[in-house]
Amino acid sequence: MSVDAVRAAGTAPSGANQQPWHFVVVADPAVKRRIRIEAEREETQFYGGRAPEEWIDALAPLGTDAQKPFLETAPFLIAIFAQRHGIGPDGARIKHYYVPESVGIATGFLIASLHHAGLATLTHTPSPMNFLNEICGRPDNEKPYILLVVGHPAEGCVVPIAGGVKKPLTEISTWI
Repeated sequence: MSVDAVRAAGTAPSGANQQPWHFVVVADPAVKRRIRIEAEREETQFYGGRAPEEWIDALAPLGTDAQKPFLETAPFLIAIFAQRHGIGPDGARIKHYYVPESVGIATGFLIASLHHAGLATLTHTPSPMNFLNEICGRPDNEKPYILLVVGHPAEGCVVPIAGGVKKPLTEISTWI
């Protein structure tokens, strides 16, 4: 895993330059197993009735279900946390601005950097993800944002862009 990718993510712009993110890089097999167990518990509820049928139908072409073995087999998981607010040296609460936007930009930097380093990524967002706070030892002012799976694609893996499911440039942009 590239330390430089995490370093690049840390250079992302953020509201009032408060950098309201924290990246937990997980390589320990036991920790990845705990994350998988908890994520699959949430995903079982999601696929078992919590998600609307139209959402399940939208996921069907991807062949995804509640089983997430990649959370254990991938070399790395990066749990990305959004800091709802900061905590000053005196324990006082510090307001953060544009947190979702800032963490989204930093996550984009991270993904692009990992791809540039030759690694593949998969964004995983079991909901809720509060179990990540306990497993990763993160404080209550941080909210799990994305669980990023990092490594080389497994043999036979179909990456959506290779499958032709990404929209063409003409559908995602307008040039004036």
